[in-house]
Amino acid sequence: MSLDRATVARVADLARIAVPEEQLEPLVAELAKILAWVEQLAEVDTAGVEPLRSVHPIHRAWRPDEVADGNCREAILANAPEREDGFFVVPRVVE
Repeated sequence: MSLDRATVARVADLARIAVPEEQLEPLVAELAKILAWVEQLAEVDTAGVEPLRSVHPIHRAWRPDEVADGNCREAILANAPEREDGFFVVPRVVE
C-alpha cells in the first residue's frame, strides 16, 4: 500500500491528531514501513495453529450459580438510622 502526504494528513485528521506540516513527510515513511511489516505478516503460514487468547493457559474456576441472601441482614441493618420489621425506614417521597 502506498501512502502520500494527503493520506497521512487525512488519517491524522480522522484520529484527531494534530500533525504539523513539517512532520508529515517523516510520518509517511514511518507508516509505510509499518504497513510493509504488516503485509509481511500476511505471508506467514498459520494453517493448523490455534488462535491464542493468552500466552499462559488460563483456567477459570467456575462457582455454582446459587441465589443466596448473604445471611447478613442484621449486620446491614445495624447501619440503618431507623428500621422496622427487618427493613430500612425511609421518609415518604410520594404523597
